[in-house]
Amino acid sequence: MSTPTETLTPFDEAMERYEPVLGLETHVELGTASKMFCGCPTTFGAPPNTQVCPVCLGLPGSLPVANAKAIESTIRIGLALNCSIAEWCRFARKNYFYPDMPKNFQISQYDEPLCYDGYIDVEVDGETVRIGIERVHLEEDTGKSTHVGGATGRIHGADYSIVDYNRAGIPLVEIVTKPITGTGKLAPQVARAYVAELRELMRALGVSDVRMEQGSLRCDVNVSLMPRGGTEWGTRTETKNLNSLRSVERAVRHEIERQAAILDEGGRIVQETRHFHEDTGTTTSGRSKEEAQDYRYFPEPDLVPIAPDREWVERLRAELPELPSVRRRRLQAEWGVSDLDMAAMRNAEAIDLVEATVKAGAPPADARKWWMGELARRANEAGKALAELPITPEQVARVCELVASGQLNDKLARQVLEGVLAGEGSPDEVVERRGLRIVSDEGELAALVDQVIAENADVADKVRNGKIAAVGALVGGVMKATRGKADAARARQLILERLGVSE
Repeated sequence: MSTPTETLTPFDEAMERYEPVLGLETHVELGTASKMFCGCPTTFGAPPNTQVCPVCLGLPGSLPVANAKAIESTIRIGLALNCSIAEWCRFARKNYFYPDMPKNFQISQYDEPLCYDGYIDVEVDGETVRIGIERVHLEEDTGKSTHVGGATGRIHGADYSIVDYNRAGIPLVEIVTKPITGTGKLAPQVARAYVAELRELMRALGVSDVRMEQGSLRCDVNVSLMPRGGTEWGTRTETKNLNSLRSVERAVRHEIERQAAILDEGGRIVQETRHFHEDTGTTTSGRSKEEAQDYRYFPEPDLVPIAPDREWVERLRAELPELPSVRRRRLQAEWGVSDLDMAAMRNAEAIDLVEATVKAGAPPADARKWWMGELARRANEAGKALAELPITPEQVARVCELVASGQLNDKLARQVLEGVLAGEGSPDEVVERRGLRIVSDEGELAALVDQVIAENADVADKVRNGKIAAVGALVGGVMKATRGKADAARARQLILERLGVSE
């Protein structure tokens, strides 16, 4: 078995001698109210084995009935991925034994997928990479096994295992790419970008919450290496159940380095599934990889074939929402931001938040500034995604409005955001509770200016004698006296007027 301490070939060296070939299999749990073949609910986090029935438990005599909403969602996914939609297809039984599959078979699709032969474009380092889609098919998810005891959380070395069948039978769409070649050293980034684009697409379609951390989007990554200038692909490995974009990228990179080291030493790659270890960024051997014949596929006898009506398919096509890539180009033009800034917002998953803040009345530049600056910093410190922060786009828009109207400066605005995040109320409530509103009373500000000038006569003389830069010290004195609540620009203007100096 491979270990995290095995020999690796440095990535750049591997790329000099080998060309990676990728294949990605992405599983998306659909957000339907009920399961694929029965009426059980699909609520995440319910107590174990409380959302089950004779059908999803595979009890004798129970019969499945296909979920029409799941079929519609799968067709919409296929259309968004530029796929052809089958005029006729069937479900099949995929036979295998494992405790998380109570029927000892999974209802899936085999040689007749619902959607096939599509593509999606992704942007990586300013390059557009077209990724072919082999198939999009519909199946049911399995239950969840938890292995208790041992050091790895896997079945080997565990004291015992328990199974929760709540997830068994949830509609699951599998999206399989065609072999991805020609990406070279960009291969890890291309894999990540592809999964990121799929995730945004599923959100836009509204078919899944695609929460990778909860398992509603999981990715298996196939990697093989071909010698530079060669024509025959190498033996592939499949790293299973990656649940973050970062893990996808790291797994591809590690497999390239690991396989290159084996080939450099004259070794042979074993076709197998592998496990990814988040803590080390490495993969270890799982089991030998099954072939299709190992599953003894045959048509599911208890379900009728699917024959989507062409008018219905075309109506679904016409009703597709604006796709993520089109939306990003539109927003970038509307907001006037660079490719780099747009990429940064996308990587931070801030586009939706910035857009909502703009819709709430904030200028695009201000909305982007606060989400990508102060709020991104606080999210990073808390180890959270931006969307998980306890603040709404409407509240951020209100802070932008208070700054634009002169009631807050940036320093005070940061304190307001801090208060909102701490649960102290709305921006206006935080301003009042903390007494953060900027000193705007002209008489009060003028009196403070006179006081600071009197206390710093030597600095004032420098300004009168033409050393304008020294006025900064006097402005600083005013800001200190007001605990940052003065309008610095107006304070500067008043100081110069008092000293009879013009710029």
